[in-house]
Amino acid sequence: MFVPKLRVLSQAIILAALIVTEGCNTKPGDNAAGPIPPDARAIAKEAYIYGFPMAANYLTMYKQAIDTTGRDYRAPFNTLANSSNVATPEDKFVVTPNSDTPYSYLWMDLRSEPIVITMPKIEKNRYNTGQLVDLYTFNFAYLGTRSYGNDGGNFLIAGPNWNGGTPPGIKAVLHAQTQFAYLLIRTQLFNPADIVNVRKIQSGYHAVPLSTFLHKPAPPAAPAVNWPKPTPDLITTPSPAIFPYVNFLLQFCPTDPSETDLMARFAKLNIGAGKTFDIATFTPPTQQAINDGIAETSADIDGIIKKVNADEISSADMFGTRDFLKNNYIYRFAGAKLGLYGNSGADAIYFGYFADADHHPLDASKNDYTLAFAKGAIPENHAFWSLTMYDGKTQFLVVNPLKRYLLNSTTLKSYKYAPDGSLTFYIQKNSPGKDKESNWLPAPDGPFYAIYRVYMPGEAVLNGTWKKPQMQPVPLK
Repeated sequence: MFVPKLRVLSQAIILAALIVTEGCNTKPGDNAAGPIPPDARAIAKEAYIYGFPMAANYLTMYKQAIDTTGRDYRAPFNTLANSSNVATPEDKFVVTPNSDTPYSYLWMDLRSEPIVITMPKIEKNRYNTGQLVDLYTFNFAYLGTRSYGNDGGNFLIAGPNWNGGTPPGIKAVLHAQTQFAYLLIRTQLFNPADIVNVRKIQSGYHAVPLSTFLHKPAPPAAPAVNWPKPTPDLITTPSPAIFPYVNFLLQFCPTDPSETDLMARFAKLNIGAGKTFDIATFTPPTQQAINDGIAETSADIDGIIKKVNADEISSADMFGTRDFLKNNYIYRFAGAKLGLYGNSGADAIYFGYFADADHHPLDASKNDYTLAFAKGAIPENHAFWSLTMYDGKTQFLVVNPLKRYLLNSTTLKSYKYAPDGSLTFYIQKNSPGKDKESNWLPAPDGPFYAIYRVYMPGEAVLNGTWKKPQMQPVPLK
């Protein structure tokens, strides 16, 4: 799910800018001590960049698997749930959902034993994908069309402390680095009438503990967890409020060897597994420095938006495994800001439209817009593409009289083409006229953004030689 904000990180704040200077005065837990303010500012900034994706992920986990009274609750841990329809403006479990693929959800507690996922066999021309995400938000593995084909099978998902072999009947063993993990399955919907077929496929998705799969006694249950309730503004307002949640989550995340020094730096602000972060324990100058460091992460956001619009950075740079991202915390942070649960590039690439061809923010109260594809300029893909509209204020799908939230490749035959074979979409708040309505993507009466998703992209998209067309402003009539 590509989640654009109208403020984006600048690549200029690469880790070199975040390196902590020598000579920090550290006595964790001592109210009068701590890093000197310049160091506290740098550590807080680095820790916020590191921890924000974890906090955003926790918010979704809490909504879907813990808060049984909430409207976004799906199922308890280790129980798979399906959404029987594509997302609509009523769906608010995560910002910027796609509306092409009904979702299936599974939050896994891997502490006591692995979970076995069953993927059913599906037709060759239908795309599905099972995205496996750890508590850091790394996409540590995939199930589905691209990774294992459409023949289905049983897959074992194991936590960091499980060292068993491959049991009989298991197609692959996939390891999470954290003790809790998320499986997000997307099943392609061809058209509204196809929902019956999608639901049939969803009924074939299953998850059971390994002991159940092997018909053996279950191991002892893991200890109960006292889950802290997220504050409403946990990720919407940059503040040190995320740090207690990051500390809580890190207890389920064995420290990667590459992050030993990083955790030692964070500990100077009492950030880390088993630690208690309380900003009140620091001196007023240090408190101010912590807040200032976190504020810098917002001030630097405009840079990446410009790079995204200039096709200098794509979603493929921001999502993937730990090995792929090489601990690039800036990109991981940007990915969570721009696209929580965005796919790795091989499964999907997301092209964001935040500004028009004249570099002005998109706003349908000020302009209409067109998006034109020359004949043959539709990007190559091995699944499908879609262009989806989002409200710039809420980041959710846009209510409109057609109940049309996207245009995609499965409806190519329904569009009207120019005599030269080009295809023009009309992006605006009001109908462009009945003769053009087939090509209309309704926009809100105000700021908006759009995401062009290409699933299983072809080589030209992957290597960056295909360039998205620009959104052209048209004066309101």
